[in-house]
Amino acid sequence: MRHGRLALASAVGTTALALGALVMAPAAGAVEPQEASIGFDCGSFGSGTAALKATQNGTAATIEVSTAAIKAPLDVGAGAVASTLTLTRNGSGTTTFTGNANPAIPAGSPVSTGPLNGTVASGDSLAASSLKIVVFGITVNCAATSAQTPGPFVF
Repeated sequence: MRHGRLALASAVGTTALALGALVMAPAAGAVEPQEASIGFDCGSFGSGTAALKATQNGTAATIEVSTAAIKAPLDVGAGAVASTLTLTRNGSGTTTFTGNANPAIPAGSPVSTGPLNGTVASGDSLAASSLKIVVFGITVNCAATSAQTPGPFVF
C-alpha cells in the first residue's frame, strides 16, 4: 500500500513539474501583419508588386518573398537563388534577411524566395526597402517604389 501511494505522489509531482515547465516555456511571437505587399522597381529586369509573408519564433524571424517584378528567364532549381531583403528598422536603422531557399521556378514564372532568415527584437517595426537577388551569377537589385501595405511588420 505504501509503495502505491509513493508512486501516485511521484506521478502527481512529475505531472505538476511538466505542466509548470510548459507554462513557463517561451511562446512563439506573433508578428502583425503576417502578410504585406510592396512595389519594387528592378531596373531592366522589370517592376511590379511583391508579396511578403512573415513568421516569428522568439528572436528568429523569416520572410518569404514572391514578386512578379522578376520573371525567371530559365528554369531555376530549388535553392539556387541567393536573396537579401533589406528592411527599415523602427523608422531609422536597417536590418537584412538573407537566404538561399527557394522552390523550383519554371522559366517565365515569377521569382519566389525564402524563407529569408533574420533576427528581431520585441517591438521591432520592419518595412521592406530593397531586395537583392542573385540567380546564375546575375545580380538583380530592386528598390521599393511604394510603402509596404497594410504597414510595417511589428514583432
